[in-house]
Amino acid sequence: MNSLDLISAYDFDLPPELIARHPVEQREESRLLVIDRQAGTIRHHIFRDLPELLASGDLLILNNTRVVPAQLAGVRMATGGRWSGLFLRADADGVWRLIGHTRGKLQPGEHLRLDVTGAVESKGQEPLELLLEEKLPDGGWRARPCSDRPLLELLEIYGTMPLPHYMQRTAEDIDRQRYQTTFAEKPGAVAAPTAGLHFTPELLDRCAQQGISNARVTLHVGLGTFRPVNVEHLAEHVMHAEWCDLPPETVAAMARTQAAGGRIVAVGTTSVRTLESAALQAPARPWQGETQLFIRPPFSFQSVDALVTNFHLPRSTLLVLVSTFAGRDLIRQAYEEAIRERYRFFSYGDAMLIL
Repeated sequence: MNSLDLISAYDFDLPPELIARHPVEQREESRLLVIDRQAGTIRHHIFRDLPELLASGDLLILNNTRVVPAQLAGVRMATGGRWSGLFLRADADGVWRLIGHTRGKLQPGEHLRLDVTGAVESKGQEPLELLLEEKLPDGGWRARPCSDRPLLELLEIYGTMPLPHYMQRTAEDIDRQRYQTTFAEKPGAVAAPTAGLHFTPELLDRCAQQGISNARVTLHVGLGTFRPVNVEHLAEHVMHAEWCDLPPETVAAMARTQAAGGRIVAVGTTSVRTLESAALQAPARPWQGETQLFIRPPFSFQSVDALVTNFHLPRSTLLVLVSTFAGRDLIRQAYEEAIRERYRFFSYGDAMLIL
């Protein structure tokens, strides 16, 4: 069997102090490791250098999903025991999908009372009750909010930003701004498309001045982004489903770019999965729907020429994707270089540009 088919081929040791637990002061001051696939070279830059590293005529594809304050906390009204959980999505009937942790065993018909943990202006609000209606096969719950308020308003009042577990801290006020891209528009994600966190409006303006345009896709990042691969053979891993959208205006921008000889530069693995999922369904046409695409060897990329991405967790589907795009050996070399040079890793960490 090819070693590239095994998750153990995508493992590495990371010193814990290189995990970024807070953002850098200025978004575009993150470091940028630049990989040239053809030359096999690795160079060191700052993210603000990006306009000079790309070429006039290139097209940046940005994921405009917006992270919702999905982290929830409260108590079981029957026992007074603490409960913490994560909002995943709302069904068409308004019932929430949740996962959570508590002592003991929850039962259908129980009520949870959520604490007010959201924005400062929400202080003084009454707690929110949730009725647990149904336990789901994956261990989550359908829970009905006892309120007529709109979903996003409730999450703003009772939720906090859902920081990844490896940050080992609770969300702070600054995370409402910084664990969100500056171009976030469409609410629905429970994790940030982290490669986009480095961009500012000013940086995008500088790109435009260099002839580098941008277009949007949407992929609502789901819970699966936190889940490790628990099987050795990649073919046995079942990907989580995430909703994505490739709109007509982005398809048109891509066609113009390709006709003029420019490159499609995906910002983040979520943009890659959106573009490549659409290419499999409806090449060169708008598309939206749920994707479970797992990009792994020997996947053939149809849409993406270059990639901006953060450094990913070991043994993760995202590291497999990046290694498939650039080659496992080159990515391993790049990660070893980044560790030697003390780059910051994961969501609030530094970035890579793969050309």
